[in-house]
Amino acid sequence: MAWFKSFLQSPSVGGVLLLISAALAIGVANSPIADQYFMFLKLPLGPFPVDLWVNDVLMAIFFLSVGLEIKHEMIYGELNTNAKRILPTVCACCGVMVPAIIYFMFNHANPLYHRGWAIPTATDIAFSIGVVSLLGTRVPIAMKVLLTTLAVVDDLIAVIIIAAVYTESLQFMFMGLALVIFVILMLLNRNGVFHPIPYILLGIALWFCIFKSGLHATLSGVILAMTIPYRAKYKTGRLISPVMQWNNALIKWITFLVLPLFGFVNAGVSFGDFTASDLFQPVVLGVSLALFLGKQIGVFATVYILVKTKLVEMPVHATWSHVYGIALCCGIGFTMSLFVDLLAFPAGHAQEMAKVGIFMGSILSGVLGYLVLRFLTPDVSALEQNEE
Repeated sequence: MAWFKSFLQSPSVGGVLLLISAALAIGVANSPIADQYFMFLKLPLGPFPVDLWVNDVLMAIFFLSVGLEIKHEMIYGELNTNAKRILPTVCACCGVMVPAIIYFMFNHANPLYHRGWAIPTATDIAFSIGVVSLLGTRVPIAMKVLLTTLAVVDDLIAVIIIAAVYTESLQFMFMGLALVIFVILMLLNRNGVFHPIPYILLGIALWFCIFKSGLHATLSGVILAMTIPYRAKYKTGRLISPVMQWNNALIKWITFLVLPLFGFVNAGVSFGDFTASDLFQPVVLGVSLALFLGKQIGVFATVYILVKTKLVEMPVHATWSHVYGIALCCGIGFTMSLFVDLLAFPAGHAQEMAKVGIFMGSILSGVLGYLVLRFLTPDVSALEQNEE
């Protein structure tokens, strides 16, 4: 059982569970109980159906964790200075623009598909880091840090896109109430309040106001994360970090409950009417090639140009094969791509085609990224140990 305990504590466990839940959803959606599966997703559970509980409520907790991670990186992590921010930020921006351009190349002729341009722009943190963690010392620490910080910036860009692009109409009364709650939360922060109960209660009220305002409810998680104190002091003088405490408390729930449920609820694609010709459908091609080609081109070209022009230094112990392998792994879109797909398209053909494209692009990027990093790069453990 030691191997099982080790697996549960490994960085790759979140990606593996998400993959299993997604595979299970696809299996059920193409089985004799498919009708029951789709009925279950719309089953009323209190005020909301099951799928809304997962996508609007539980995913707000996921976005809270994302926000906490961004805050940590901005204050004391790998984004805490302008020098550290240059490479991952420019890589993330180019890794968003190039996939969006590729998607639009395939879908510009049909205005109904234009809203899907942001689907292939995000990198899945759990999956991409999970793939890299399987490779051990094949990947330099500096490249793991680059991937992590790039994915964090990527998520921040995705949050901005969701707020700016996928908001249909706004209810200004609820937006005003949300602003009042945000101000109260910031005052709690400013006055040294770090007990979680006031933040949780106000966070629930914030979620409700954001939900009713027309913005996507999951944005409440990121907004709440901004107000959680990074450092606090007990009366005894002991320093703590509420941000890290919150993140540590949330991570297991997200890994073992939120993301697997999200995968099971949203990955169920029925292939009953799917034909070989659908592989060339514009949304499928646009999403899959944008993830696979767009991400690697955007990220690799950015690192190459910045290093060759001496604007940044090459990550320590990294080779260009390391950079290419990491750029490939950035094409694993999965969680955030599926989430944006739900916002971009209503339930129906386009949404299902986008899911197929997400699966194709993410799997191809992950497999090829693993193979490049496994077989075309040197083991850097000896170099790192000598330097230490």
